[in-house]
Amino acid sequence: MSRKNLLKSHQQKLNKRYKQLVEQAYNLRETDHAFSDDSEYKAMKLLHKLNQIRFLSRDNSQPII
Repeated sequence: MSRKNLLKSHQQKLNKRYKQLVEQAYNLRETDHAFSDDSEYKAMKLLHKLNQIRFLSRDNSQPII
């Protein structure tokens, strides 16, 4: 499997987990603030990781302006 395909599959897995954490944080906002904050923090960390993967898998043939 090529590096680009590995990054893409890892990105999809992280994106799915990110959406789950954001939804969980939203649903728990009214009942359990601490757990909601924890889920939101984990989601932010995953978002940072997703942004790193997007950077690594970008198309290098396009010039940076």
